[in-house]
Amino acid sequence: MQQKLLLIGVDGVRLDIVRKENHAPNINRILNNGSSAEMTMEVPTISGPGWSSILTGTTHAQHGVQDNTFRGNRLYECPDFLTRAAVAHPMMKTVAASSWPPLVDPAGPGPVIATRNDQIISCHHRLVVRDGETYGYRLADSEIARFAVISISNDPADASFIYLGEVDEVGHLYGGISEEYESALSRVDEHVGEILDAVERRSSNHPDEDWLVCITTDHGHLDEGGHGGADPVLRRSFFGALRLGARSSDQYSFESMRPEQIAGWMLRHLDTPIQ
Repeated sequence: MQQKLLLIGVDGVRLDIVRKENHAPNINRILNNGSSAEMTMEVPTISGPGWSSILTGTTHAQHGVQDNTFRGNRLYECPDFLTRAAVAHPMMKTVAASSWPPLVDPAGPGPVIATRNDQIISCHHRLVVRDGETYGYRLADSEIARFAVISISNDPADASFIYLGEVDEVGHLYGGISEEYESALSRVDEHVGEILDAVERRSSNHPDEDWLVCITTDHGHLDEGGHGGADPVLRRSFFGALRLGARSSDQYSFESMRPEQIAGWMLRHLDTPIQ
C-alpha cells in the first residue's frame, strides 16, 4: 500500500462563511465526509506565525515567528512536516507549492518549508512559488492549483503542501462579510474541488494508493477586514481530513485539534502504513 499525504492551506478563511448554505461545497466535502474539528489559533493571528505552527508542529514560543517579517525566528530548530517525512523516509518525494512566497521561497523571509537543495537536485523535493503579493492572488492561486492537478494526475509526490491565498487578500480589501469575500471563497473552493477531483481520479486508477487529503486555515477576518488580534472570529480555525482511495471506507477520527498538533497527526499516515 502506498501512503499519500496532501495538505491544502487556505489563508484567512472564516468558518462561519464556509458553513453558509451553498458556500464552499468542496471544502465542506472534506469537513463533512472525513473527520473535522474546530481549532483555536494563537495570538497574534498573523499568517507567518500561524502557518509556522501548522507546518512545523510547534508553538509561537518554540518557532519564534511573531509576524510576517520572520525576524528572530528559530525555524532551523523546527523542521516542517515535509522535511520530517523525508528524514524518516529518505526516498520519499515531497512538494510544496505556494502563492505566498515566504512559506517556500528560499530567497525571501523564512522560508517555513525547508529548501533541501540536495533533494531538489535528486528530484525528491520540489518547490513551486508564485508571487500573489506582487501579481495578485487570483492569478497566482490559479497557477498553483493547476500545478497541483497536473502533479497529482501524472506523478504525485508522497507528501505535499498546497497553499491558496486569495481569500485573505480580498478580506483585507473588502472585509470578512462582503460579497467580494464570498466570491473569493467560491473561487478558492473551486480550486479545492479541482484538486480533490484529481486525487479521486488518481486513486481510482491506482488502487494501491491510500490518500489522506487535509485542509486548514491560519486565521479568520474581522467583518470590516483585517486580523492579528484575539477576537474570536480571528482565532477560529478548522482542520479537516478525508481519506480517499484504497482505504476510503476507513476514515480516521479525532475530536479536537491544535495548530501545533496537525503536522504530527498527519505524519502518522505516512509512518504507519496499513498492509
